[in-house]
Amino acid sequence: MIIDCHGHYTTAPAAHAQWQPSSPYPAISDDEIRESLEGSQLRLMAQRGVDLTIFSPRASAMRHHLGTESDSRAWTSVSNDLIARVVGLYPSSFAGVGQLPQSPGVPIANSVGELRRCVLELGFVGCNLNPDPSGGHWTSPPLTDPYWFPLYEEMVSLDVPAMVHVSAVTNENFHATGSHYLNADTTAFMQFLQSDLFTRFPGLRFIIPHGGGAVPYHWGRFRGLADMIGRPSPDESVMTNVFFDTCVYHQSGINLLFEVIGIDNLLFGSEMVGAVRGIDPQTGHHFDDTRRYVEALDLSPSDREKVFSGNARRVFPRLVTT
Repeated sequence: MIIDCHGHYTTAPAAHAQWQPSSPYPAISDDEIRESLEGSQLRLMAQRGVDLTIFSPRASAMRHHLGTESDSRAWTSVSNDLIARVVGLYPSSFAGVGQLPQSPGVPIANSVGELRRCVLELGFVGCNLNPDPSGGHWTSPPLTDPYWFPLYEEMVSLDVPAMVHVSAVTNENFHATGSHYLNADTTAFMQFLQSDLFTRFPGLRFIIPHGGGAVPYHWGRFRGLADMIGRPSPDESVMTNVFFDTCVYHQSGINLLFEVIGIDNLLFGSEMVGAVRGIDPQTGHHFDDTRRYVEALDLSPSDREKVFSGNARRVFPRLVTT
């Protein structure tokens, strides 16, 4: 079985994307949902041999930086409900992950209720956590600060992981998917490296997407920095609790990722119909067809099983698959 740990509903019906909390939520039929998926994610999953996608609202449209806390809560609720409808229509193809109703300056404890609703009522298997709901201005405390602990306590209680994933950016210095996303991935890892977070929360689990940002490429730097600041090496202090996906869109990058990062910390992911949707002129294949890159590696059958499904089942224990 092949489980894609990183999918977003980037093709949601236009009526949903255009909705504002000041107006009634539009009626969206099951047929509209089917139409939005069967020509995009489901078609590509079938073509690429992906059995199940762990699916969440569109990351760049989480709207954490817009409006009031009430607006964020309303948008988050309807977005998660839409994912639940997708899973209800295609239970063998999608498993739900929810966004949180984060807002700049608002305690993360206010998001705990939505996490509980997603897991206990909607049947979701995890959440996406935005370390920077300000939209590129980084006004929130580091992910290791006690500010975040109420959410972490609930994640551990529910036994669900979080993917560390920023949303849209309003700081003109950063391109959203080209720099802001990768910067956040790298920043989160360094924050974890500097702290004893996982001593306090040994059951806490995070997925850092996009291949871990700059981390695999600069693994020696992170090991050296840990030594300089008197911290254990990342293998000892971070990698029991932190995992990377394979959303890296060229073969050399995947080769490096697998050479540097242990096989038990890698989850297959593609983020198909996401940030990079085109065809690579050098290969003739879609950039985000990451299964090709993984299968080009010389992996043992057991290691291949770990990357394609076993690690995902371990990191997402609420995932029910056959």
